[in-house]
Amino acid sequence: MISSVPERYMARALELARRGLFTTDPNPRVGCVIVKDAHIVGEGYHLRTGEPHAEIHALNAAGEQARGATAYVTLEPCAHYGRTGPCALALAEAGIVRVVAAMKDPNPLVAGRGFAILEEAGVAVEYGLLEHEARQLNPGFISRMARGRPYVRLKMAMSLDGRTAMASGESQWITGAEARREVQRLRARSSAVMTGIDSILYDDSRLTVRAEQLGCADAETIAMRQPLRVVVDSRLRMPLAANCLTQPGRTLIATAQQGNNERRERLLNAGAEVIELPDETGERVDLAALMSHLAQHEGCNEVLLETGATLAGAMLDAELIDEMHLFMAPALLGGQARPLFALSGMTSMTQQRRLDIDDIRAVGKDWRIIARPI
Repeated sequence: MISSVPERYMARALELARRGLFTTDPNPRVGCVIVKDAHIVGEGYHLRTGEPHAEIHALNAAGEQARGATAYVTLEPCAHYGRTGPCALALAEAGIVRVVAAMKDPNPLVAGRGFAILEEAGVAVEYGLLEHEARQLNPGFISRMARGRPYVRLKMAMSLDGRTAMASGESQWITGAEARREVQRLRARSSAVMTGIDSILYDDSRLTVRAEQLGCADAETIAMRQPLRVVVDSRLRMPLAANCLTQPGRTLIATAQQGNNERRERLLNAGAEVIELPDETGERVDLAALMSHLAQHEGCNEVLLETGATLAGAMLDAELIDEMHLFMAPALLGGQARPLFALSGMTSMTQQRRLDIDDIRAVGKDWRIIARPI
């Protein structure tokens, strides 16, 4: 519940920031509200990388009324020159006398320097207002800056008896149209959609955002920014005619195979990009190294993992899953069908994996469970 006037202004800034949920990547989602004499005189939010930040849009809207005003911003104003200039300096030069930020910027290029620029210019600085809500808006950006890896969401569809596909691999469709629309929104907000080679071989997945399933007014615009497609393919079994190689955007194959062999060259010619990340055995992909690569070299904030039991289990074993979105259909697939996770070394109840449940709700005729590994 919003209990104070400052919280209402920050809540409005957060509401604005959410308008960039699908478009700001790899930048964070940021909103700004400028207030003078108890009236909002300017608002703005960051829409996409390379374009003005939220503070600049709000300053432009406020004009001369920015002088002597307070700026409420969901993230510490930037302090460095990149594709745009420092927002902290712009706020000070516009005559803002007070800045209230929800949180510090975890980016080492900022990390308090934005506040320092403001304070040196005589601007009063406060932070921490609705910080929890601000952090929830940018879990991937925070993860990439603080942990050097993306925030990973696992999405899986299962039957009531915990099965994800028939023994043959057939899995389309377990859940209904409403659940699949929710999955499209998860894809649209993600930097990358990741799967294992078995999902490609069985389902020939496109791994794209489909405008017709998003169910929102700006669906076409959102779908134009296709997330990076990542396929974990230890032995380079990717079919040359796979759907994911013919879609707009990029497909990155992570493999344990080393050297410029003929198969690799044919995949490169088919439009794929291939990186070699073998683990210590040389047989499997080093998943932690892959997450590091996606963060450091691809600028990935949020990764949506849509895969089968083997890769899902391996990612869970490696403690690389931050959040699970499990869609459960009111159906039974039977004991021979494929399980949700392939987890190794579990022989007693003391080895069970416990989860924290954040949310359970109906999505059409299905149920969505949001959980986090403990």
